[in-house]
Amino acid sequence: MRVLQVGPDALLVEVASGDEAEALHEELLRRRSEGLLEVAEIVPAARTVLLDGLAEPDRAARELAAATVPPAAPRGERVVELPVRYDGPDLADVAARWGVAEEEVARVHAATEFRVAFCGFAPGFGYLTGLPERCHVPRRATPRTAVPAGAVALAGPYTGVYPRSSPGGWQLIGTTDAVLWDHARVPAALLSPGTRVRFVPVGPVGRVSLPQQAERAGVR
Repeated sequence: MRVLQVGPDALLVEVASGDEAEALHEELLRRRSEGLLEVAEIVPAARTVLLDGLAEPDRAARELAAATVPPAAPRGERVVELPVRYDGPDLADVAARWGVAEEEVARVHAATEFRVAFCGFAPGFGYLTGLPERCHVPRRATPRTAVPAGAVALAGPYTGVYPRSSPGGWQLIGTTDAVLWDHARVPAALLSPGTRVRFVPVGPVGRVSLPQQAERAGVR
């Protein structure tokens, strides 16, 4: 663990893996809830956690440098279920990389309980972990200039859902009508770090073209 000061009242903690970042995030939330840590914001990322608005940054840095972080405990709150049609244009490519049929990609993905490791890229976009390493896939060699809102995608160890139309290089395996970001909702983001997520299949498994996906999402 490496602790870096970033400004007068903020620390950036670097760790070796995504699992360690999730565990550290959980531990820091616990300490704050128990009054052991005075901090305004705790923001996880792939291999870092940012603590902003620390009341005693020097003390926090010393304690973190000497800390042993336990593994993240399973969360007990409800699971967010996202309906998904496994109809993405990259479904066949992902199936070929896994060495299975397209239906098996849908079965494995839907049988996995995911966890939001961190959020970023766009408002409402969560980086979901949970797929075994054998199911990790690389990003596309050539990113698409426009990915429709609601596209369910894979890249590396992560699953994600595009909250709005944007460029993207992830492998698209499905679509959902769930609204990931709504500024009129409290909270605006459907997913937040630590949230448990399951994908619930709807309709048959099979690819559609990207223009069809865009039309479903209202993208022109």
